[in-house]
Amino acid sequence: MNENDLRKVVEEVIRALADKGFLKGNSSAPAEPSPKRPDGPVRTTVGSSGKIFSSPDWAPGKPAPSGAQRTACSCGKGSLPAECEGNACGRCAASAGATASTLKALGADRIAVCQPTAKCTSVARMVDHTLLKPNATQAEVATLCEEARKYCFASVCINPSYVAYCAQLLQGSGVKVCTVIGFPLGSTTSTVKAVEARDAIANGAEEIDMVINVGALKSGNDALVYDDIRAVREATRGRVLKVILETALLSDEEKVRACIMSKKAGADFVKTSTGFGGGGATVEDVKLMRQTVGPLMGVKASGGIRDTKTADAMIQAGATRLGTSASVSIVSGQAAEGKGY
Repeated sequence: MNENDLRKVVEEVIRALADKGFLKGNSSAPAEPSPKRPDGPVRTTVGSSGKIFSSPDWAPGKPAPSGAQRTACSCGKGSLPAECEGNACGRCAASAGATASTLKALGADRIAVCQPTAKCTSVARMVDHTLLKPNATQAEVATLCEEARKYCFASVCINPSYVAYCAQLLQGSGVKVCTVIGFPLGSTTSTVKAVEARDAIANGAEEIDMVINVGALKSGNDALVYDDIRAVREATRGRVLKVILETALLSDEEKVRACIMSKKAGADFVKTSTGFGGGGATVEDVKLMRQTVGPLMGVKASGGIRDTKTADAMIQAGATRLGTSASVSIVSGQAAEGKGY
């Protein structure tokens, strides 16, 4: 298929979506059906441990390799879904007639169409909908994915064994698959963390939350801590990397050092807690982390965020992502039931 034929196909797809109401700036578009849950056992794929990472000249802070593809909203004004503002994307509605040539001129190699519902909010798009308890069942993980689709959460955050399953359920939804590495203690070696991260990416993970070596940090062994983060950064090229500090176990001076090393190693976010370390996020810690990393790096508040008031306080303190299992309660303004992440 040559370029002209491909352009015609893309234009026909956009036109068909517009005719069916999927690009209109309201929430009346037909609800997207939930994917069918696989019957029987679900197995993860075999990881590829490093063979898919082949850009030796890449380093944190450099532009993505020239071959990297860019996905644009059909309005041509941002990536999806975070750039779509409000409860429905008026940008896409205003550009239903956008042509493939126009989008290509803006730099897009692929086109995605956002299809938010009335459940989507600006806070929802900052939430990693989380289920990390060791006894989480396949049915509970499937429900997590369905809720993430419904409320337009940024990602689901699950243990590595469920990455392939979630990637299957969330395919085409715009909700990312996030998993945890070296979790929850952070005491495995850098090699193991790097292999674990590569395996997760091979199975479909788009975001990686790694736990630092807390003991090394508290021992003053900053070289080991930095090398540990850097090893996972090099294993996650092209993916979002968040570094979990476990702030409840650290002094303010240790938190600052961990943030500086995370930024130097090229991480995308620093994150407060695992939720398993005896404490969660605090407003004071989020403020300190934001002050240390500056305005451009991400800060994720996680652990103990169970209601809208607390979520808003974390955002006001400088958090740009929230990790919580009470996500639905937070975006709907309801009281969360029981205890959780």
